Amino acid sequence: MVGRSQEEAIAARQAVLTATASDEEKAEMLMEIAMGMQQKPKSVDDLMEAITLYQEGVELCLSTDPLLAARINARMATAQMSVPADTPEHLDAARGSMNAALEVLRQEGKSEEIAEAEMNLGLILQNLAAYNRAPITDSISAYQRSLRTFNAAKHPAEFAILQNNLATAFMSIPFTDERSKMREALAVQAFEEGLKVVNIVDNPSEYAMLQNNLGNALQYVSSSHRIENGYRALEAYEEALRVRTSIDTPAEYANTISNQANCYSNLPDNPEDTDAGNSKNLQQAIRLYREARSIFNKIGDMQKVEAVSGALTEIETEAFGSAQPLRDVNKLN
Repeated sequence: MVGRSQEEAIAARQAVLTATASDEEKAEMLMEIAMGMQQKPKSVDDLMEAITLYQEGVELCLSTDPLLAARINARMATAQMSVPADTPEHLDAARGSMNAALEVLRQEGKSEEIAEAEMNLGLILQNLAAYNRAPITDSISAYQRSLRTFNAAKHPAEFAILQNNLATAFMSIPFTDERSKMREALAVQAFEEGLKVVNIVDNPSEYAMLQNNLGNALQYVSSSHRIENGYRALEAYEEALRVRTSIDTPAEYANTISNQANCYSNLPDNPEDTDAGNSKNLQQAIRLYREARSIFNKIGDMQKVEAVSGALTEIETEAFGSAQPLRDVNKLN
């Protein structure tokens, strides 16, 4: 049975291929249709049909206009990367498409489109690293190449996103050697660098993302200043919550208050008297976790409902006033 997405793609393809136009013009039309399907997909089928249209566009112009084919390949890679899956198959395809694009773009493309492709390649490689199919250092290198163009002065939004991605890449490296503390410090520095070029008025979503992730970094770094970093993390989460609200951005809001709850559960009520316990902070953590669980349940994110429920059960069954072990329950974006 042919689905609606496929019907729409077939009709669009037929209209393009029968049009009085050059192969290059047809390739561009197919790319535009695919971009429209990709930007607001109603289902995975929309993404898969977009990928098919991109592939047909590449085939039409590969021999006559390799630069256009490279640009279509770069678009296709972002669609392939976006396909939700439990296996790395689509990410592997995205890496192949982006590498094919960059082979041409580095010779003939504009600096900004090369930088955008490098940024997306970094994200693809970072996701593949989670499957042990790419070294995380390759992702870091791609981000750093992109930063040669997307600098703080001319491209603040892209610079901030790259700093965020770079920091999360640093934080994903297992902290098992003598360089761990240096990577942790680089991650915190990257978040702070990103925050220097964005503000809550002009770049609210980037600002909130960076503040949330800075809080996570401060919360989990192995430092002798754990309590001080914990309170700095709480300040960062509060800044993120100036943008993220339960009404406008419920998923992001729930992520941040979950991170905030985890932070509260590991901090003493009085930083000047760490032996006095943390019963008040535990109560605050319970309140925040319950609110986050309710939101995750409402939006249907059952994986996060389960994660938050586990953390909440642990706190609720623990004696208030006893020493609290450091929990690493959520690192939510």
